Amino acid sequence: MKPIQRLIVLLAVFGLSHSAFATSLDMQVTMKSYNGDGAYMAIYLMDANGRLVQTLAVEGRKKKYQKHLRDWKRANRSLKFDGKTGASLHKKRSRNFLVTIDDKYIDSNYFIHIDTSVEDKRDVPSDVIVPLTQQGIGQAISGKGYVKSFVYRF
Repeated sequence: MKPIQRLIVLLAVFGLSHSAFATSLDMQVTMKSYNGDGAYMAIYLMDANGRLVQTLAVEGRKKKYQKHLRDWKRANRSLKFDGKTGASLHKKRSRNFLVTIDDKYIDSNYFIHIDTSVEDKRDVPSDVIVPLTQQGIGQAISGKGYVKSFVYRF
């Protein structure tokens, strides 16, 4: 094999192995008690500059209400997403979400955001903001709106 061919093979192997590491991210969201219908929610990953990296989950199937998830909508202008979807999440209920993320986002200045909204109630952009770190595993974070607690694990 010629030296240039060896170099190309090594670069290809290193490049694939470096970017191919993924982690399962298990997230649990528990809602507070509130008056009203089920909450709409977007869970998404942002970088330190406020750029959307990945939409992890969207709860609430009616697209007309997704526009109330303001910070997510602003970051994701098309309202297209690559995460999981489901029905709205009701008060005092918990739901787990299991998604796959690239290892490079862990301990690298990336943040999980959760926006929430309830029909005929107030919208809570960035109800939860938490850095995605090894140190944060299992730590319950209280939201500033409808989210009672948010916990993640790898």
